[in-house]
Amino acid sequence: MKLKFDWFLLGLVAAVVAASVYPHLGAREGILHPELTNKLGVALIFLLHGIGLSFQALKAGTLHWRLHLLVQCCTFVLFPLLGGALYLGLSGSVERDLRIGIFFLCALPSTVSSSVAMTAAARGNVAAALFNATISSLLGVVITPLWVSAVTAAGETGSSLGGVVLDLCRWLVLPLVIGQLLRPWLATWVNRHKSGVHVVDRMTILFLVYTSFCDSVLEGVWSSHGARTILFLVVLSAALFAVVMVVSAAIGRRLGFDSADRIAAMFCASKKSMATGVPMAQLMFGGGAILGMVVLPVLIYHALQLVLAGILAARWSRRPA
Repeated sequence: MKLKFDWFLLGLVAAVVAASVYPHLGAREGILHPELTNKLGVALIFLLHGIGLSFQALKAGTLHWRLHLLVQCCTFVLFPLLGGALYLGLSGSVERDLRIGIFFLCALPSTVSSSVAMTAAARGNVAAALFNATISSLLGVVITPLWVSAVTAAGETGSSLGGVVLDLCRWLVLPLVIGQLLRPWLATWVNRHKSGVHVVDRMTILFLVYTSFCDSVLEGVWSSHGARTILFLVVLSAALFAVVMVVSAAIGRRLGFDSADRIAAMFCASKKSMATGVPMAQLMFGGGAILGMVVLPVLIYHALQLVLAGILAARWSRRPA
């Protein structure tokens, strides 16, 4: 199989390298002023998401409630339970900041674009995938911080839960709502310039990734971490992906879903959104060395899920009609 080149994955690597070479620029009180620009970047991302979010397109997938329940339970129950087990089970061998990052990854919502794209490529139920991925993103605004606060006591690492929720509402939910309100006037323009809007969205995320690692580099966090940590996260991410894929497929088969529904369920249930995760981490954990460790599992899982899902989508697309 020939995998399509993804400039964004290369950009993620470049952002981390740039943070290791020029950490002062994106650190707290640096000339880029990440304490303000990061929040503006989060607002821009979700404003664009709000403009592009069409609830009319969800109508075709709303009635398949058993499929929706399976996906959301895998995303917000099964995944966090696995993450909680890892958070507790690795307490003697993995430092707390990285364990928080692993659990944060498990508590994130599903991704929208790649879940729908992979489902379509594999000839799955696209309407159901669109519905579940979109609903997951909306639910994640509330469920993710609650899970993280309950399991890892996120308030000890930065703001209180109330402050975190207020920040999420101000910089994430409000721009999303404003985007929806502006949709009647801007949706056509955004659709016409979709490629340009996508570049702006991706470049903003790369900026957030860069600033996420700057403080941890300055504080010497990475001097005690290296290829061993990356390899550990790759193996762990592959295991999480495989477990959720197998469980969602087995339950879908037990419920009598056809292949198209099972494909939608597996792709939506196994994905985690970096587009939501990186901005949310910026708001939940603020600056400091912990941010790089929290974001790292999200970056690793994002890259791995694209590769593995791409291979599976290509294989399933060749099944008999």
